[in-house]
Amino acid sequence: MFLRCTNRKKDGKPHRYWSIVENRRVAGNRVVQRQVLYLGEINDSQREAWRTTIEVLEDGSVSPKTMALFPEDRQIDDEQIVKVRLKDIELHRPRQWGACWLACVVYKQLGLDIFWQQKLPVSRKKARWDLIVQALCCYRLIEPGSEWRLNRFWYETSALPDLLGSGFELVEIHKLYRCLDRLVVHKQALFDHLTKRWKDLFNARFDVLLYDLTSTYFESDPPFAEDDKRRYGYSRDKRSDCVQVVIALIVTPEGFPLAYEVMAGNTADKATLKEFLEKIERQYGKAERIWVMDRGIPTEDVLKEMRQNNILYLVGTPKGRLTRLESAFLDKEWHEVREGVEVKMLTRDNEVYVLAQSRDRIHKERSIRRRQLKSLWKRLYQLQDMHLTRDQVLLKLGAAKQQAPSAWRFVDILLPQKDHERLRFSLVREKFRKAMRKEGRYLLRTNLIGHDPA
Repeated sequence: MFLRCTNRKKDGKPHRYWSIVENRRVAGNRVVQRQVLYLGEINDSQREAWRTTIEVLEDGSVSPKTMALFPEDRQIDDEQIVKVRLKDIELHRPRQWGACWLACVVYKQLGLDIFWQQKLPVSRKKARWDLIVQALCCYRLIEPGSEWRLNRFWYETSALPDLLGSGFELVEIHKLYRCLDRLVVHKQALFDHLTKRWKDLFNARFDVLLYDLTSTYFESDPPFAEDDKRRYGYSRDKRSDCVQVVIALIVTPEGFPLAYEVMAGNTADKATLKEFLEKIERQYGKAERIWVMDRGIPTEDVLKEMRQNNILYLVGTPKGRLTRLESAFLDKEWHEVREGVEVKMLTRDNEVYVLAQSRDRIHKERSIRRRQLKSLWKRLYQLQDMHLTRDQVLLKLGAAKQQAPSAWRFVDILLPQKDHERLRFSLVREKFRKAMRKEGRYLLRTNLIGHDPA
């Protein structure tokens, strides 16, 4: 170990920052440096004290000797014997082995070791990028975290150095950051390879595709470059003050991903489907696939185009359409597809509308609605007994509406016209009964005419 100095100019003045660094001998008789402790700016006396400490830590015999361990109650006289107290033995710095071994086995069964060995050859500086990818994959699978944590903590507490046959050079921090950039250009080839392996290993089928979008935000301030994907848009995380990116993903019902795309944060959901339809057909060929999507993703024009191209789909439908079709569903009978789930089917304009009802969902929605209504009712009684001005009543009613938004529409509130008048309210029973009829029900539309609705 030794002290390493880093010079940096800050506010027009030079600064010197110190760290304790150790040299490590790795494969290929090479030496890499690992930062043990960051000291920051220290004075001359502190620097000399740390140098003395490092010399003490590294002090030891020049030639190591092999010693034998025996309990302290054994009477053996030998210079090569060390007596130990078994009751005081403690385990320090254990390494995880089983999970790392299993992760490497799965990695090899998927053929990723050979795949990345071909795509990422050894660099001019002998960097094994294929092994770095394997270390990152095992780390994400076992204990997901940041690249910084992998470098400073996790890699040394695992058995990956022994299993991969490489040392600390694999997790040098700059290599970890650069490695992911090297994988993007092989994204399509990776999905092609995984699709073939899933077919062989799990007999996976790709006739049903689940398509959805999500977003992730960044706590960073614009402006950004023109081609930067971080933009303001509809935030699913309720963080409209932050820029974000939209992530689209296609998976099978078993959870095998087929494609993904990172798009600008202001991308509308309904503007993404057409591009993915073309991408899947171009990459995997035309086949009779069933696309399952949320109601906000497809537009009527895209659905019409899918019907013309014989592309099957199952799409959620807004509950407003259920109100228009409610009278037509009254004459239909319920069919039980599995325990607790029943459906009704209605054919309209070369499509089948499926009304699904779940008993478990009914109980859940009913309990949520009643809990909110009970809380709102209690708060309204509290406001009724308070002596408040009309403006104060309006403010407190606004806060109550924010706490129970779904129950607010079931209550008819008569506002006081003068200060200190009593607040009056009543339950709108017709709206409440109408909402109860729709509990646990979802309307789907599909062009799977002649197929099993289950």
